[in-house]
Amino acid sequence: MGFGTLLKKVGDKVGEKVSSGLGDIFGEEKHSHTHIGHGCHEDDSHAEYRDNRFCSFAPQSSGHAKWYVDGASYFWAVSMALEEARESIYILDWWLSPELYLRRPPARNAQYRLDTMLKAAAERGVMVYVIVYKEVPQALTLDSLHTKHALEALHPNIKVFRHPDHTPRGNEILSGLASSFQNFSLTGANIMKASKESLQSLYGGSDDMVLFWAHHEKLCLVDGTIAFMGGLDMCFGRYDTNSHPIADAHPGNMDDIVFPGQDYNNARVYDFEDVQKWENNKLDRTKSSRMGWSDISISLSGPIVDSLAIHFVDRWNYIFDDKYTNRDAGKYQRLVRGSHGKPSHHLLPDGEFFGGLQHHFSRKMHRYLGDEEETDHRPFQPSDGAHIQLCRSSSKWSSGLNTEHSIANAYIQVITNARHFVYIENQFFITATADAQKPVANKIGRAIVDRIVRAHNAHEDFQVIVLMPAVPAFAGDLKGEGALGTRAIMEFQYDSINRGGNSIIETLKKSGVQDPHRYINFYNLRNYDRINTSAVMGEVERESGVSYEAARRDYDNEYERGDEYQPNDASYSGGPGSQYHRYQEAANRHSDQTWDTVSAAYMDAGPDLHSIPWNGTPESELDAFVSEQLYIHTKVLIADDQIVICGSANLNDRSQLGNHDSEIAVIIEDPTPVRTTMGGHVYTASAFAASLRRQLYRRHLGLLPDQKCDRPNSNWTPVTRDPNEYDWGSPADILVRDPMDPQFRALWTETARKNTEIFSRAFHPVPNDHVRTWDDYDNFFSKYFVVPGEAPEKAAEAYNQGKVDYGHVVREEFPGGVGELKDWLRGIRGNLVEMPLQFLIDVPDIAVEGLALNTLTAELYT
Repeated sequence: MGFGTLLKKVGDKVGEKVSSGLGDIFGEEKHSHTHIGHGCHEDDSHAEYRDNRFCSFAPQSSGHAKWYVDGASYFWAVSMALEEARESIYILDWWLSPELYLRRPPARNAQYRLDTMLKAAAERGVMVYVIVYKEVPQALTLDSLHTKHALEALHPNIKVFRHPDHTPRGNEILSGLASSFQNFSLTGANIMKASKESLQSLYGGSDDMVLFWAHHEKLCLVDGTIAFMGGLDMCFGRYDTNSHPIADAHPGNMDDIVFPGQDYNNARVYDFEDVQKWENNKLDRTKSSRMGWSDISISLSGPIVDSLAIHFVDRWNYIFDDKYTNRDAGKYQRLVRGSHGKPSHHLLPDGEFFGGLQHHFSRKMHRYLGDEEETDHRPFQPSDGAHIQLCRSSSKWSSGLNTEHSIANAYIQVITNARHFVYIENQFFITATADAQKPVANKIGRAIVDRIVRAHNAHEDFQVIVLMPAVPAFAGDLKGEGALGTRAIMEFQYDSINRGGNSIIETLKKSGVQDPHRYINFYNLRNYDRINTSAVMGEVERESGVSYEAARRDYDNEYERGDEYQPNDASYSGGPGSQYHRYQEAANRHSDQTWDTVSAAYMDAGPDLHSIPWNGTPESELDAFVSEQLYIHTKVLIADDQIVICGSANLNDRSQLGNHDSEIAVIIEDPTPVRTTMGGHVYTASAFAASLRRQLYRRHLGLLPDQKCDRPNSNWTPVTRDPNEYDWGSPADILVRDPMDPQFRALWTETARKNTEIFSRAFHPVPNDHVRTWDDYDNFFSKYFVVPGEAPEKAAEAYNQGKVDYGHVVREEFPGGVGELKDWLRGIRGNLVEMPLQFLIDVPDIAVEGLALNTLTAELYT
């Protein structure tokens, strides 16, 4: 599910508290084959796909693939492709922000704002087709109507579809709906107090299915020759670098701002709001950090692009037939599948999966190594292309087709066939090991359990590592009523992992695996930074007569206008003499030696915190340090350094069942071998899978250098320009090359343990293993912080009690002041922390503490 979505969907409590599911309420037949032992080829609804692996609509194909870790490199590559587009641009997004800057900082990259780039392409004669999710406006802040109007106003060559339509039924229900929602917004617990009839009316229906679900795909196709896809929507809040700076105040030069307007976002404090006026950001960047965004996307070329083009064209034509055959006559048209040539899929034998691929590698390896068994960790030259297959989650409501859940099929088969390890990095982890965990239906958890039990019984060394966010990124205090939906998601996740009687950990123990953590472990990501609120800011504010935040709002307003800004435009209050320009003129007369971010300190070869200058008092510097979870939005699985699943699908029912959210993913098997070791034994890995996995591990462990937003390299270009660049055999690479080596495991677990301990003392973050009850929560967290969304009068009282803003340092932990804090924080390497599996474990029901709910449906949170 996309950022900010689940909390604003309708939901209910978990498990036995659900009196009726969607099927009971709205008559929907649930379709779920995503469990062990049920082959989709046995079902007539999949007859047209049963000859394809994973029962995908698309056969196995081929092409070249390139990975991008985090948004800066990905968006730069997209900007290069858009700049070179000559025929067509196809875009699928859950949310698209026309004002998104694909290159940063914005002050020096006006021409690379998304709407500006699409307008320029359209003026060159390029046809631009965009499909975005049409949200329920009372429930979500995406404002797809703004997206449509803003883009279509640029040029007639730009066409935008929103889907699905939500058709309310009955004037009497509409009247009740208006009454129900008159006094509160559709967030948190409030939405769950609405009547079933009002909610059914709100979301409407199509094909006898209530449309609570979303189009969640992310895809950009340029000229039918290159595709970009993965976890990153082209929208606010997704841009980030490998270093993940979460401070973005620049008192010495406001033009150095990297995250303009609402793009500077922390959804634990405020959700996006009124996004058509993106400069209206309520988050004060002199007091609150942003939330870092961890994500992965890829670019593809070759025959696999044909599969993606077919998918897009079929989606477009389905929406056209559904909405536009008698509406806006002549404005839109159907697309022709063969506009870029008939797809020519390179089919592979069904058996060439794990074992076949390893045999294929081994034959090449024998020719390369001869009789020697030494390894030097260098890849072969790139082959003619990787084996790539497109899978998806789709159904009647999303595409007019029979339900397809080939992504789930691929997950289960890859996990089942894994020989050494499975690495999962995903925004959610909601899955089941048994039918008793209804309403959760997908059985990816069962596949994990079965594979671990098999390894345990055979005395094999096998590992599953899962990275996921500590908490879904939704605003508010976790204990508050408004966080009911957040806690419901968290409870589903904990019940998938280690609670509730049928979780993975509990099921493994029942199966004779007494120490499940020998085989499977869970982790989160977190980072820290220092906001530049040094003395220079105060001096410039006094001299200019303008507060930094007022000047920043003027800056955002100026750059919001993009290439349309004219200094003599009487309708614009900016330009010379504006608060932004007055502030900048004063700032130019000052030298600010304070760093605007210290995120380089936890990266490879980063500076010592004590060496980073600060212009101000020690007390003000201590108060300037902030921490936040690094939000994992990734949707990636890597197995055995040989196979990668990458796309838009989360690990939950919404993404995996097929008839809920629509998704796409590709399965990549690169036959370019890499000589390495696995568990100390000579091993042949895939260059694509191994380099991506090693890059991720190094980032998490702080083994990559600091990354600047304006210093691109060959990893920031499309796959058609350069292959991935990776420093095989470097000292940092050697540390992570063998994921099963005991020395690597010690490095991984010790880094996570130490980082967790350091963050816990300095910032008292929750969730936390120190917090097993709500009393613990109050003593560990509530007593120290002014929580997000606190009423002004309550916040003022809290400040008087010595509390600090959420995310800042707990002062009493450091009687030695900022020097002691820096001594403590200097031990942090990278972002890896342990997942707090004991958080609120002594609370029977964390989702509904003190709250009474209507019984609606839990499926919306799974």
